[in-house]
Amino acid sequence: MSIDIEHVSFSYGKHQVLRDVNASIPDGVLVNVLGPNGVGKSTLFRCILCLNSDYEGVIRVNGKDLRDLSVRERAREISYIPQTHAPVYNYKVRDVVLMSTGADVGIFGTPGREQVERAEQALERIGIGHLADRMYTHISGGEQQLVLIARALAQNAKTIVMDEPTSALDYGNTVRVLSCVKQLAREGLSIVQSTHQPDQAFLFADKTLVVYDGTVEAYGDPKDVITAELVGRIYGVEVEVNSLYGDKVRVCVPTSEIREE
Repeated sequence: MSIDIEHVSFSYGKHQVLRDVNASIPDGVLVNVLGPNGVGKSTLFRCILCLNSDYEGVIRVNGKDLRDLSVRERAREISYIPQTHAPVYNYKVRDVVLMSTGADVGIFGTPGREQVERAEQALERIGIGHLADRMYTHISGGEQQLVLIARALAQNAKTIVMDEPTSALDYGNTVRVLSCVKQLAREGLSIVQSTHQPDQAFLFADKTLVVYDGTVEAYGDPKDVITAELVGRIYGVEVEVNSLYGDKVRVCVPTSEIREE
């Protein structure tokens, strides 16, 4: 298994955010983490990344307990793509991607041929090699998100955690980013990403992990997990789940918006 989460609980002071969370995420799977605001999704990600290291329970990545690893060792196992990224300096796209290879270089070292080639290959793999010499702040938001995915690939970790990677993107860039992520999972990477859109989970995810009230509400195939009852309960809206194209895709329709007056 790529990620094993066993009996994980976490509190900010006296406020408990996660309660006995359990999940196993295998290799080559794209998992969408679904749930309303404030239920612990980002906190769970911070625990998986060991940014919140004082959690109860155990989190293993590729069989290794995260808290037994150094920062550099964790960087070789798991990479992170944030929801937003505000660069301080205007580096070239190639250099932004190359920065992720630091775990193999050292504090005072410089990237060698292997790291440079890995960065170039990551850009080509994502289909944005033509952006390599562009300035990072001069490209679109969707292109920047693709650059961050390339950077995660160049880090050479087998697991990628993504916190709402499409929240600020237009429809076209959202589809392009999620299609790219889905393809990476097919190629063997394990990817965990959060979303607020059940339709995205239906279309792109292999599994859906529903977090509600600090614990795992449901986990499994999106078609089994995402029901009208569950969406109504966790989001407080009435929906119908409709099937399209011979059940190749499903969509949630808010019934309150289509009722006749």
